Amino acid sequence: MGLMFFFAATLLTSCVWAQASGQSVVVEARNLSLYAGSKAVLPCHNQHMVWRQDHLRDRQRVVHWDLNRNRPDYTTERILDMYSGGAERVYNAYNKGRITVSKDAFSDGNFSLIIHNVDMNDKGTYTCNLHHHYCKIHQSIQIQLNVTKSPRKEKRVWDGEKSVFVVLVGSSVVLPCVNRRPLWREGLREEGQQQVVHWDFQAPGVTRDRADRLIDLYASGEKRKYGPLFLLNKMNISASAFYMGDFSLTIADIQPSDKGLYSCHLHHHYCGLHERRIYRLIVEPAGRGLPPAATPTEPQPTVPTHPQTSRQLPEDQDHDRDINVVEAPHVLNVILPENRTHLLHQAGYILAIFLLLLLVLIVVVMTTKQCRKKGMESDIRRSQRVEIELEMQATDLRPYTQEDLQLDYKNNIMKERAEMNNYSAPKMIDLNREMEKLSQK
Repeated sequence: MGLMFFFAATLLTSCVWAQASGQSVVVEARNLSLYAGSKAVLPCHNQHMVWRQDHLRDRQRVVHWDLNRNRPDYTTERILDMYSGGAERVYNAYNKGRITVSKDAFSDGNFSLIIHNVDMNDKGTYTCNLHHHYCKIHQSIQIQLNVTKSPRKEKRVWDGEKSVFVVLVGSSVVLPCVNRRPLWREGLREEGQQQVVHWDFQAPGVTRDRADRLIDLYASGEKRKYGPLFLLNKMNISASAFYMGDFSLTIADIQPSDKGLYSCHLHHHYCGLHERRIYRLIVEPAGRGLPPAATPTEPQPTVPTHPQTSRQLPEDQDHDRDINVVEAPHVLNVILPENRTHLLHQAGYILAIFLLLLLVLIVVVMTTKQCRKKGMESDIRRSQRVEIELEMQATDLRPYTQEDLQLDYKNNIMKERAEMNNYSAPKMIDLNREMEKLSQK
């Protein structure tokens, strides 16, 4: 039974992990309509992907604890803070040596606050704040600390929003704050390999797993181009992409063979950033009379705008009057590629649910059998107890003899009375009859 439960849990976990880790988050998807022979820029922007060397590595990660007191004046006090490359700093001289954080916090990910000799002034809401300035990530957790003088009132509960600790005055307590993600435990390694951008192309009818890779671009400056389109300089990405955060793909001399899905993938492995933008490129024959509009070079919202609001940038008008035509429809069409493992995931979910139901059924059956067995055993014990009681009652009805009675009397008077009681009742004798009998003889 335990093996079946382990198998079901493992299968369910593997399916969820495969589905969650196999895809990036789609943050933008839209259609682009262009004239044949024109030039287009497929926008892909993200300022978090701007590459900067971590010259202040020791001050990129910091943890600090704050205390919010509800009474009497609702104040907030900074307890301590610590950088990844420095010692902790305690703000109140009274708390030095009494309140601390592990020196290995940024190595093992344990930022718990240790308080020795707890007093009544330590009551309040404690907040553990983790800041990663390089990745611009901020996380926090709250814990309520109450102090009591009765050992019976000590407890740890969850009130629906935060943990509540009730501790004895004068004791020690550890307020937990643990985050073991590599983001908080390790410094940057091989910064240039942590950030990568690549573009994929899917021709009509081609699934995502068979998409053609166009280019890989690393923050270190390494660039890998695939296929003849980049070799002929038909497609290009700015050389300063990682300095500006602009990874837009430029396509020159658009032709009908260029239509399809273009995907921009942004990965920042150290900070955990994984984004994907999808563009469906539609190539219209020249002279169809599409409204002139320029493809924007700045980040655009995912909500489609009205076609009348599109306009042509002045700087583009000076170079080419016939480039970057964008069609912004009223309805946003999102085209998601097919996933071959979709049916496998569904089958895994169904099998896991079936195994869990089977496990529950087995537990119910075994519990019912045990209950029946216990009921039969209790009935047998009850019948045996009744038989013993009946035997005891039969034994009590047996007449006692003088030899069975072993009495210890305090004096002779009590002994004589007992012997008199043991004598049989005297017989009633009629003297007249006895005299008549004697006379007859």
